Amino acid sequence: MTQATLDAHLNTFTATNDPVKAQIAETVRAFAAAAILVRKSINEGALGAAFAGTRGNANSGGDTQKELDVHADNLFLDAARKAGIGYYASEELANPVAINADSKIAVAIDPLDGSSNIDTNVSIGTIFSIVPRREDAATTFSQPGSEQLAAGFFIYGPQMALVLTKRNGTRIFVFSSRLGTFVEAYSSVTVAPMATEFAINMSNYRHWDETTRLYIDDCLAGMDGPREKDFNMRWIASLVADTYRILIRGGVFLYPRDSRKGYSLGRLRLIYEATPIALLIEQAGGAATDGATRILDLVPGDVHQRTPLVFGSKKEVEKIARYHTDPSAIGTRHPLFTNRGLFRA
Repeated sequence: MTQATLDAHLNTFTATNDPVKAQIAETVRAFAAAAILVRKSINEGALGAAFAGTRGNANSGGDTQKELDVHADNLFLDAARKAGIGYYASEELANPVAINADSKIAVAIDPLDGSSNIDTNVSIGTIFSIVPRREDAATTFSQPGSEQLAAGFFIYGPQMALVLTKRNGTRIFVFSSRLGTFVEAYSSVTVAPMATEFAINMSNYRHWDETTRLYIDDCLAGMDGPREKDFNMRWIASLVADTYRILIRGGVFLYPRDSRKGYSLGRLRLIYEATPIALLIEQAGGAATDGATRILDLVPGDVHQRTPLVFGSKKEVEKIARYHTDPSAIGTRHPLFTNRGLFRA
């Protein structure tokens, strides 16, 4: 059976001549072209101009900008202009950019997720969310994630791939160097409902709330503990890489809020990291929460709002929520549980 190219897939998507679908398809095409250029810069590594180091500037979230962050943002902003979208909101820009007043859609984007790994040759990526354009930028980017029209991410790893949903399941397209285009590799991705792997930064254990420490302790206890099964731990510190692994083989990811300065509201950005990842995961049969509340139900108060994030295998995400919202269901062996929690004030 012949595998469909991304372009052929998008042609099928726009067969009904719906103008909004046409704009979504044009945006995905433009972003795919930009991603190929980003991949070329990444492949140059330290030999390329885009790896010149840091700019000494901080982005909207206070993180130090690297040259490749800015280079990627410029490429995707140019792609957004070519696609004629309404507004472009980026991690690298303080405020959204108005582009086309006649457009029906807008984009929120993390142009280069995992950029702290640039120098270490770890997989990094680009995450984007496509939402309906409203009367202005403020109302456009204050919609809950449930209003998304499409979402996806590019991962620049051993394979360059596009993970995409248009609210009809989650698909994966892998870039073929031979064909010079993205080709559908997985037409319907399903996250395994049960998890035997968890991804979390264990170095922050001492900063977590008691509830999350107890959840992780139960996982680490393995067959001898209350979970009565062994878990593996994974942590790549690249959101797209951890997400791709969970889509392919299941598991759960946790990035909780903690007691460190700047982490009390979580660390990941809601509209251009957590929200698109949540839609991709839900469309693949998984779940995504801030620990208790569904991510797609959260209403952003700011373009760069942060959030805790838990996602992956549905039953495991639900179990983590019970640790924080219904500790009595976990068992009497947890006398330390109280109403306070990692994800709740």
